Amino acid sequence: MPAPPPDARSFTATVSAVVACGTDGVLLSVRPPQPLPPLRAARFFMLRREDGASPAIPRPFSLYRQADDELVFLVKVTGRGTRALAACEAGSKLRVIGPLGNGWPDLDGDGGPWVMLAGGIGSAPFFMAIEQALSGLGAAPALAAENLCLLYGASTAGFLYDLERFEELGVRVLVATDDGSRGFRGNVCELLEREWEAGGLPRDVRLLACGPDPMLHAVERLARARELSCWLSLEELMGCGVGICNGCPVPTRPEGPLGAWPNAKCCVEGPVFSTEEISL
Repeated sequence: MPAPPPDARSFTATVSAVVACGTDGVLLSVRPPQPLPPLRAARFFMLRREDGASPAIPRPFSLYRQADDELVFLVKVTGRGTRALAACEAGSKLRVIGPLGNGWPDLDGDGGPWVMLAGGIGSAPFFMAIEQALSGLGAAPALAAENLCLLYGASTAGFLYDLERFEELGVRVLVATDDGSRGFRGNVCELLEREWEAGGLPRDVRLLACGPDPMLHAVERLARARELSCWLSLEELMGCGVGICNGCPVPTRPEGPLGAWPNAKCCVEGPVFSTEEISL
């Protein structure tokens, strides 16, 4: 039976800053009681205010950045739980559970370039992934910037959260918006097709994707059609984050490595899955 990771903890953290980001987002910085060791990109935490302003069930958030002894989360304000977090002031106390889940695979140089496809708030697990790949933090040696490319899409420019900070990382960043307000007019899959046709990217790329469900379905179809290695970071609703409530099932591929059971638990076996393991 899948279990929570051994380093997961429940603790009270202190909010150090809340900074507006994009049209409807904030960067929420929290300070744990003790600094955490470096964490793999795409792992997540469950967050809830301790003063009763949040719903009783914490909400899951991918770790956006790990800066010194602080954890930074990119939060899109959509409902009661995220409104409560965005309204925090410095010094507020949060219940934090984590780190949870797994993260991206090691971004090695033993294959085609890594192309990261982000949709809106789905950019959250990619900042640390790029940082770690460039610095060699993890099992794989450091990658040159030309082996990494971020394709960042949103419905409109205001939902391209923290775009300038991504551009400062030094890798190639290409932007797409549905309304044409920034970059290519269209979605990230169409932008990837354009880059292939123009020779801007080789055909044998490896894909990482995070974003809304329709985008992830499209990326999965594209990866299967072109026989590309692909990993998806899923945005499933979670009740507990530790595998108890069974509220985040993901269908497995019968012939894949998780196929002995019809569903995987996104919170403990994900949120990152290879398309060899699951089928949306």
